[in-house]
Amino acid sequence: MAKSYNVALIPGDGTGPEVANEGVKIINAVAKKSGFVVNFEKYNLGGERYLKTGEVLPNSVIEEFKKFDAMYLGAIGHPDVKPGILEKGILLKLRFELDQYINLRPVKLYSNIETPLKDKKPQDIDMVIVRENTEGIYIGAGGFLRKGTLQEVATQESINTRFGVERCVRYAFELTKKRNKANKLSLCAKTNVLTFASDLWKRTFDIVGEEYKTITKDYCHVDATCMWLVKNPESFDVIVTDNLFGDIITDLAAMIQGGMGVAAGGNINPKGVSMFEPMGGSAPKYTGQNIINPIAAINAGAMMLEVLGEEKAAKDIENALIRALESGKIKSMSAGKMGLSTTQTGDLVASYL
Repeated sequence: MAKSYNVALIPGDGTGPEVANEGVKIINAVAKKSGFVVNFEKYNLGGERYLKTGEVLPNSVIEEFKKFDAMYLGAIGHPDVKPGILEKGILLKLRFELDQYINLRPVKLYSNIETPLKDKKPQDIDMVIVRENTEGIYIGAGGFLRKGTLQEVATQESINTRFGVERCVRYAFELTKKRNKANKLSLCAKTNVLTFASDLWKRTFDIVGEEYKTITKDYCHVDATCMWLVKNPESFDVIVTDNLFGDIITDLAAMIQGGMGVAAGGNINPKGVSMFEPMGGSAPKYTGQNIINPIAAINAGAMMLEVLGEEKAAKDIENALIRALESGKIKSMSAGKMGLSTTQTGDLVASYL
């Protein structure tokens, strides 16, 4: 009997369903070729559901998600819903409740994709960013005093634990060893100003690093990291960082690899259920036009299969994508300028499988 995987599919808002459809198309095609089955079960979560029912993410649904092998997301974000409601109520809640403590962001420039960095080639931009995903400033600690007055005070606390930092750092060291590229791990923090949180990160990084003698350890302030990502991206192999800094530098990294239309990420619980998604937003202005770029969603599907243990199938998707890009039929990574529709792009990648 063929091996099978059960995946919760969350198409989401805006163009999310369109890119998710192409990702599912590619996943099913490579599964058929490779001799396994992926069973998708669709969940209606996002702005439309919230506007109709007032529900964001019921606890019962979270319990259902725990029974799946993985989760595959299109996009979350609706123009008629106040910012923060869906992001906190769905994305952050899932990360916290499912303990998806690693945000994994491969950053790779493919041939025939333009980067804004002059003279940089695919061999110069090939790294992975490991972002802590369940602590830091996004846990919601803080509040207001005298809100709405001239004496208003707003606080937002960054909470970092040795447990949380160490498991993230250890994951990054193990990934660096498995990747076996430059065997270099860079810690991105801000020890000269954030002398409590960043000190915890640096001490933990140094202590855990003693166990990995073959890995070169590097440290870089977050502002310098931004500078070197632009000037010398080839100097990075794997970067590990906290929740806030990771959120910032992964968007910068997405631009140097060709834009949000390419960038995919995983919210990883190594011992539980993980969720995979394109890094771009829901792009509501393009909804239903069949012009949005699905490559990031296809990359997210490949990531999902790799984490599930289907590494050959994941590599087959990447190779098919590379061949599709090398064909010259995809003219741009920008919506409406690709030269192909969303569905045609998915069909082209599938044809190379």
